Amino acid sequence: MEVSTPFDLSASDAYARWRSTKLASEPRTVEDLMVAVRNPLELTHSERTELLERLSQANMVLYGSKMLHENKAVVSRLGAQLGLVRLDANWLADEDGVSSIQLADRGQTAQDGDAAASARQDYIPYTDLALGWHTDGYYHPANRRIQGMILHCVRPALQGGVNSLVDHERIYIALRDTNPAWVKALMAPDAMTIPQRQDEAGVARAAQSGPVFSVRDDGLGLHMRYTSRTRSIQWKPDATTLEAVAFIRACLDGNPSWRFQVRLDPGMGIVANNVLHARSGFSDDPRQPRLIYRARYLDHAHAHPAGAAQELAA
Repeated sequence: MEVSTPFDLSASDAYARWRSTKLASEPRTVEDLMVAVRNPLELTHSERTELLERLSQANMVLYGSKMLHENKAVVSRLGAQLGLVRLDANWLADEDGVSSIQLADRGQTAQDGDAAASARQDYIPYTDLALGWHTDGYYHPANRRIQGMILHCVRPALQGGVNSLVDHERIYIALRDTNPAWVKALMAPDAMTIPQRQDEAGVARAAQSGPVFSVRDDGLGLHMRYTSRTRSIQWKPDATTLEAVAFIRACLDGNPSWRFQVRLDPGMGIVANNVLHARSGFSDDPRQPRLIYRARYLDHAHAHPAGAAQELAA
């Protein structure tokens, strides 16, 4: 007998149980999300358990560590211990697949043979501008969904650079409790379309249509595709979909109690199942420029045998 997931709109009892558990365990403050980690390269059993527990409650966790120097291995090895293995090496990432998010050098051009380095100056994450609400990889096809991510701070900005975070499953609850038809519309395969991107060589990325919400392969959680951008995005032009999108925007702009804000200090980081996030603009110190390591994964964070984690991290 097939068991319905709580995300099946006809499974009201399963949804009510899931919703009750979710709300009872959700964090109330940024401090509730924080876990102190002695060495992210080699988590203790209790540290790993705490990190996974926060992730199961809110799809995100903050950690603080003494890892203050530049060491990109901290990201890949921490991720492997939490089930994040399949790294999405996008073309703007560094050679190891982990991105060094910092102000792009405006003086650098493709003449040095690094076209990606030259292109970074045109992408907002590599500028000091504010980043609106989004989930990572919302423009990717279904077989390349970004399900997990890590941000690790080496150096913060001189001023600003505050991260805002919202559990996407909390948005789902707000939508479903208000109007289940909105959820149905946002789960349609053509709810949201990202037009194709062209470059000098032609089509650099084909148009991608897909749902806003989809159920994870394990049936225990949700994946979300979303951007607050109004350019380079096409919403399905029906009243229900547009009402749902307006509701999401109102929720995010309304500063709900389940919206968290944090300015990462050196050694701090965020591990998340690709929750909704935004970043304020910032002012940099040229002598100590802001540096954040970012890794994006095709996995969501989950527990697995410690031996496997050590093998993957090696």
